[in-house]
Amino acid sequence: MRIIKKGQISIASVCMVVGFLLALQFRMTEDMRATIPYQRIEELSDRLLSVEKERDALLKEVANLSSRLGGETETVLKQRAGLTPMKGEGVIIRMDDSKQNSRAGENQNLYIIHDDDILRVINELRAAGAEAVSINGQRLIGTSEVRCAGPTISVNNVRSSTPFEIRAIGKGKDLENALKMRGGVAETLKVWGIQMEITVSDAVYVPPYRGVIRFNYAKVAEEE
Repeated sequence: MRIIKKGQISIASVCMVVGFLLALQFRMTEDMRATIPYQRIEELSDRLLSVEKERDALLKEVANLSSRLGGETETVLKQRAGLTPMKGEGVIIRMDDSKQNSRAGENQNLYIIHDDDILRVINELRAAGAEAVSINGQRLIGTSEVRCAGPTISVNNVRSSTPFEIRAIGKGKDLENALKMRGGVAETLKVWGIQMEITVSDAVYVPPYRGVIRFNYAKVAEEE
């Protein structure tokens, strides 16, 4: 929120100057009412007019700063809520079911991707600093679910099946290393032949969340 704080400081500074000019204007008006030489009246009138113009210009600047600050605040909030598309350095992960044949007596489900496999990948990415994540074009936000829905996986109440493409924006090498570390998610899934291809890119695009966000029970409250 540095942008917001800088904007607030700028507005406060301008308001202090406006207050000073208003006080000066009042003082000059009182001076003109006192007994003074006539030749001074014209000089003071010119000064008063100049102060009024400067005051009006500063008031206009305050209005512009307030408007701009409001716009910047809204933009930042939308970005953090996942409502705007994002692009930057990151990774693109492609996952698919195993092509191996299960052994006699083995559970075939071990060779296909489940929701907990996807969740492990997402958790590692977020722990490594991912700032925006999507699964098959569905942007993950605070209320997003990742769960099995029959033979498919549901994300934001949208079902999709393999192959899965996970996009994450963050420091590419950190994200890649988090998945490939010894004993990590990539190594574990490889045991069952689950395919995982990780590509580091300087231009990863993550789409915005396009659903509807509703709060039926949660209400804004003061901090306890």
